[in-house]
Amino acid sequence: MKDFKEAELPKFIKLVPKPLGNCVNSGSDSLLRSILPTLVEDFSDGVAIGRISAGSGPLIYVNTAFERLTGYARHETLGKDCRYLQGNEREQPEVARIAAAIRAAEPVDVTLRNYRKDGSAFWNSLSLRPFTIGDELLYLAILRDVSATRQTEIALDRAANLDVATGCLNRQAFIVAAERRFATRAGPVMIVKLDVIGFHDINAGYGFDVGDALLMETGRRLRETGAALVARIGANEFALAFEPAHEASGPPIVAEVCAALAPDFVVPGANVSLRFAVGYALGQPNGNAISLIRNAGAALHAAKSAPLSGPRQFQSEDEDEARNRVQLTRELRAALANDQFFHHFQPQIDLVTGEWVGAEALMRWNHPLFGVLPPGRFIAAAERIGLLLDLGERGLAAVAAFARKINKYRERPLRFSVNVSATEFLHRDMAEIVDRVIRRAGVEPAWLTLEITESMFLNDSPGVLAAMHQLRDLGVGLSVDDFGTGYSNLRLLEVFPVTEIKIDRSFVAELAASHSKMVIVRAIIDLGRALGTAVVAEGVETEAQRALLAGMGCPIGQGYLFSPPEDSESFAAKLRLASSDGQMNRATKDDRFRAKTAFGFLLPVQLPRDADR
Repeated sequence: MKDFKEAELPKFIKLVPKPLGNCVNSGSDSLLRSILPTLVEDFSDGVAIGRISAGSGPLIYVNTAFERLTGYARHETLGKDCRYLQGNEREQPEVARIAAAIRAAEPVDVTLRNYRKDGSAFWNSLSLRPFTIGDELLYLAILRDVSATRQTEIALDRAANLDVATGCLNRQAFIVAAERRFATRAGPVMIVKLDVIGFHDINAGYGFDVGDALLMETGRRLRETGAALVARIGANEFALAFEPAHEASGPPIVAEVCAALAPDFVVPGANVSLRFAVGYALGQPNGNAISLIRNAGAALHAAKSAPLSGPRQFQSEDEDEARNRVQLTRELRAALANDQFFHHFQPQIDLVTGEWVGAEALMRWNHPLFGVLPPGRFIAAAERIGLLLDLGERGLAAVAAFARKINKYRERPLRFSVNVSATEFLHRDMAEIVDRVIRRAGVEPAWLTLEITESMFLNDSPGVLAAMHQLRDLGVGLSVDDFGTGYSNLRLLEVFPVTEIKIDRSFVAELAASHSKMVIVRAIIDLGRALGTAVVAEGVETEAQRALLAGMGCPIGQGYLFSPPEDSESFAAKLRLASSDGQMNRATKDDRFRAKTAFGFLLPVQLPRDADR
């Protein structure tokens, strides 16, 4: 079989088969028969010739390949306008291109969807070439079935531009489509971004198949909101683009989006009510849709910080905060590389004797511009960008080295507490890390205690319990930080091998004024004593607080009454002063204590009557 598209038109137009039909006038009929070759019947591509007449294009010749390709016999085709192959899809952009080319008597090449006689669709690579015979304008059409190639192209295009799980646009395709669509738009544009809150828990609790089904249903609902563009741009994050008539209609559109997502999601294996954080930006694109997309992202980040506040419209401070986060990320990476992190140490004091028994190590960042920054300014950012694990291990090693220096010549060594986040504990072998740090620093395991918040103890999986038991087997202490403020559960004291409870400063601050706080503190102290667990009261700032705690039997206190957190040199200097100036307290006859320490005299304790209730 010959391929028509490999033949040259002058070689082809020599002769025509006689059965041209009755639609050809006698002048052109005889001339066509003299110039069209009989070989056209052997070409593998479909060939057709049509006459352009009064806006119509009746076919005057088709070859055998055309019949085979379309399913229409020659006698069913001749005299018909070739547009009948388009079926009901005459709104394809390629149809307009064909019409424009015919009006201008110009060649055109398009690929469009056509339909066979049996109704099946195929992709037609169509080439049209005008030619004249005398004063008559004719068109030569070459048709080729490229369905297999086109399907491959469509599949590749979907893979490149669509999210497989939801059928929505992917991130890059959304950006490209938004830029193209809004490049010349004169009216306002609104970009909405939303995030499924707690989606990780859904995957963990129901499984990834349910999670994928929920994402698919979310995408389906969003596509029905009337958005011009819908995309999945992250694991559980979506973006929509709207073209509101005016900016005042933006918030109602966002409300409609939220309403579409409000009903329960019923998927195989689960009936779930999802919550979404929503941020949006509204304005004139001015040929730059990227700025609106970025602003919507900043608004979403603010919305996730306060998910109960509802949808958040972009505000100028959101952009400032986004820039600050980017700047902070860059500075944190540089700080870790340049060893700008260090520790302040706050002593823990025996409330009866005044002796220094330990210290809490509090990480600080020596920022080159803003000076010393507390952990609240950078720990969350370090966790978000994946630096917390490295930062935590380096910090633990630094504290261990300092503990070795302090305890080298002490008869009674100090115990140093280090804060450990749930991220550090859950995403690495904590026991192996601590063991390596201890061996490298040459310290006793008992010199170190890991402080973990109460929320960490909610995870009582076998892996977490095993890790904690491994740490205790090493000899390292485990402390429950801020006890009583989070998810207090007496079961954690039974299940987890904790060695210390820290009473939160909020209880200590109101101890003298609140009977209920005093009852709670006394209960925690008694509980620790009964379980053989050390108890440390945080935030001791007045002598009255110290006296009350000591009278209730709290063994250890920590706070500004004794010393603020200070750098290592100042801490070591105060420790030397306390060791030389403060001796072990001696009991008086009535079993109340009075001792001189580096912080002055510890006064006798006289509890108020209602403290015993």
